[in-house]
Amino acid sequence: MTITATATASNPLDLIGANGATKSAGTSATSKTDTSATDRFLKLLVTQMQNQDPLNPMDNAQVTSQMAQISTVSGISDLNTTVSGLNAQFVQLQAVQGASLVGRDVTLVGNKLDVTTDSGVGVGGFELSSAADNVKVDVISSTGTVLQTLDLGAQAAGMNGFAWKGAANDTAYTFKVTATASGQPVRITPLMRDHVDAVAIVNNKLTLETAKSGQVEYSTVKAIS
Repeated sequence: MTITATATASNPLDLIGANGATKSAGTSATSKTDTSATDRFLKLLVTQMQNQDPLNPMDNAQVTSQMAQISTVSGISDLNTTVSGLNAQFVQLQAVQGASLVGRDVTLVGNKLDVTTDSGVGVGGFELSSAADNVKVDVISSTGTVLQTLDLGAQAAGMNGFAWKGAANDTAYTFKVTATASGQPVRITPLMRDHVDAVAIVNNKLTLETAKSGQVEYSTVKAIS
């Protein structure tokens, strides 16, 4: 299922990271298997009772225990069927809610600059595992050439953004972030701004169709703007 809508332009100066069916064939097959197992159990129990030694009959507690066990198995099967149906409805509800993301910008893991050609501004972001006293960003062209190094100085832990004004005809810019604290490297996750063109359900998961990253799971979204 894919939901599409006309995308709208966003403010290029916004920086990233400012501090249907309820039962499946598999469920049906499982239900039939559980029913068959219940029938076999009852037939075996009846046969056992018919052929028991009159002088040494089955213990009532034993029969009750066996009946309770099969009842528990049947109950679990019914519960699984109910949960499967609820899960299918939840996925459908996610798709409806996800439609509101079409035309909006999201922040994802990636190192592509989001460039607005008319203003010549490219924006990107990064997430620091801890505070850093020295952060630098290399802006890289599509040919791999470092065009400029931005010295951002000290940055707090968490999500941070930056802007670079100098974009020309090349829109395939990428960036590389390095960060240190007291001379020791700080773990960095590069973040990029992308545009949502459509949403879809893939393997029972809400998936976004984005302009730069292609198909990504909604669970990977860091922020929505």
